[in-house]
Amino acid sequence: MVAALLPACKKDAKDKGAPVITNIRSYVASPNDTVLKSAVANGQYVVITGENLRYATRISFNGVDATFNTALFASNSAVVQIPAMEYSKLDTAKLYTVDYVTTSGSTTFSFKLGPAAPKVTGVSNLYANPGDSVYVSGTDFFFVKRFSYRGTPIQSFKLDPLGTSIGFIMPATTSNDIISVSTKSGEVNFKIVATPIIASVSNENANPGDSVYIYGTYLKNIQTLTFAGTAITSFKSAANGSSVGFILPALTQRGPVSITTSFGSASTIYNVNDTETGSISNWDSNFNWQYWGAGKQTQGDPHFPGNSSTYMAMDISGLSAGDGMPWSTNIPMNGAQWVPAASITDSVSHWAFKFETNIPRAWNGTTVNIVTGVGGFIARWEPWQKTATTTAPYTTKGWVTVTIPLTAFRASDPTLGEGKGASIATIADLTGSSGNTSCILYIHNYGTAAGSFYGAFDNLRVVRIK
Repeated sequence: MVAALLPACKKDAKDKGAPVITNIRSYVASPNDTVLKSAVANGQYVVITGENLRYATRISFNGVDATFNTALFASNSAVVQIPAMEYSKLDTAKLYTVDYVTTSGSTTFSFKLGPAAPKVTGVSNLYANPGDSVYVSGTDFFFVKRFSYRGTPIQSFKLDPLGTSIGFIMPATTSNDIISVSTKSGEVNFKIVATPIIASVSNENANPGDSVYIYGTYLKNIQTLTFAGTAITSFKSAANGSSVGFILPALTQRGPVSITTSFGSASTIYNVNDTETGSISNWDSNFNWQYWGAGKQTQGDPHFPGNSSTYMAMDISGLSAGDGMPWSTNIPMNGAQWVPAASITDSVSHWAFKFETNIPRAWNGTTVNIVTGVGGFIARWEPWQKTATTTAPYTTKGWVTVTIPLTAFRASDPTLGEGKGASIATIADLTGSSGNTSCILYIHNYGTAAGSFYGAFDNLRVVRIK
């Protein structure tokens, strides 16, 4: 009987000493059960290895108690799940420690458990004025040691409890485009990318004295702005940088639109003040009209002010449902070089059909169709806003430029209708291999009630946009 008790006595004696932790390992099977120097995942299982670990009464990570099952413990190991913790509420004095208590004593082991290194994802207002409230968004903004915004150290800031933002007051001056955040877990240096983007121009062929708007993103804090090679010195940007407006001065040449800000520069690949490049018809230097159809050759009509050149006006009323054909409500043009032959294999998305238009009366429901002499593809222009039950009328304030990507030319769909099917796959689908084809613009009524159209068109052209 004495001999039978000896192993049990020896076993109890082995676990009676104070606990000792030698390392913490991953619980995942080999080859990943390696020694861990740090961890970031709450809920992760780890293996604590050492001595005298069997009779644990309390195990805490960063001062947060873990729940555990002693059935998973041995004298030299203990499988424990790291507890969930709110980093913003931790006692920093206990940060990066594991406290292990048994019936025979306790020990503290250094182990870096915390959030991941910080990441920056954005800024609430790139164009804030000194004194404005600004927020930098991101992840793992915990235990921040240093923070600087665009080269300026920020001494006072407020951290979101979830670690997703840093709030501060915009400093008086900045010197670069870097946001730097340093925490106990790491450091990030985030370069603000706010290069201006020019999406469109309200009127690419406006007259001197007209109001012109450039639309896009990051169009603020502009250092230089040129329009067709002419410097624009007086302009006004939208508060969110989505547009910049100015009064057009006299121009001397065609050329791109260029904008430079503190973050970079952007230029259009196409020219403005240019009615010649890619012209299908401008009814002045390139007349190219077939002298018939619904269009009326016009110049100086007071209903379409702001255009001193020749253009085509259309006045169509009482158009029955389903009516409107390329030979009845049309402006027909002869063949023209839509795309240079050398560019026929370009991506379809790199080219667009453009024109200037003036629609002074409410337009609602009918469609401007554009077709070529090849393939039967149609581009439908329907800028009025359509809901499930109604449409909101469309008008323009004077002349505007309309851009229709060649990808908008589509086949007919048996269910959805004309111009609603698959997009052209190649430019040749639309123009033939030469890039030269005719063009017809006409009004069609796809609605169920009678419709009308009153407007004017000028400078039909195809230009590269990418």
